[in-house]
Amino acid sequence: MLADNEVNRVLVVTAHPDDADFGAAGAVALMVDRGVEVTYLLVTDGDAGGNERSQDNAGMAELRRSEQAAAAKAVGVTDVRFLGYADGTVVPSLELRRDIARVIRQVRPDLVITHHPDRNYVAIAPSHPDHRAVGGAALDAVYPDARNPYAFPELLREEGLQEWTVKEVWLNGGMTPNHWVDITDSIDRKVAALLSHASQVSHREGFEGFVRERMSHNATTAGFGPDRYAEGFQVVPTA
Repeated sequence: MLADNEVNRVLVVTAHPDDADFGAAGAVALMVDRGVEVTYLLVTDGDAGGNERSQDNAGMAELRRSEQAAAAKAVGVTDVRFLGYADGTVVPSLELRRDIARVIRQVRPDLVITHHPDRNYVAIAPSHPDHRAVGGAALDAVYPDARNPYAFPELLREEGLQEWTVKEVWLNGGMTPNHWVDITDSIDRKVAALLSHASQVSHREGFEGFVRERMSHNATTAGFGPDRYAEGFQVVPTA
């Protein structure tokens, strides 16, 4: 695994607004505290999400973009990008691989955090089809696309984007996490980020308690002891 001092730039690739905050906001907050530059790349605007449909898709997309901006601010992330794919219809296409590879070459991250591409049979929520599609496309963009100057040659020829090798990938939402991040010092910021997504969580009674309980369970699984909170990831070396 990369040591903390080997991680200077991180790209978080997710399907929807709030995915980064459910999966990695605690770890991201700690990285920002260390001076790491973090970029969020959202494949969709989340226009098909929300507990109520008083707004049309365009209105929901605008609302969710603003919620994600507020959530990012809560953990210190200022670079938030959207690709504008339609929520609920994402597939791991060549177009999506190219679009993610483009941002990898722009940001040049040491670490990419994204969804696990496999279905989770223990907990169904992480297995949204968009999550699995984005996770698969992001992994393909990491290897081989972003590091191969002959992949999507227009990125180099027309946009001047040189190839880039990502050193490590962290996957969230899978059944076999093998790396735990103690987020006790950033749990309040993770909760604040999640509460920024009012259109998604305001109707859920006891939501903050649910988040803390789940992160506490993670910490127990990780062996961190009582009164701790943790996020879990599966680490994928890319060398």
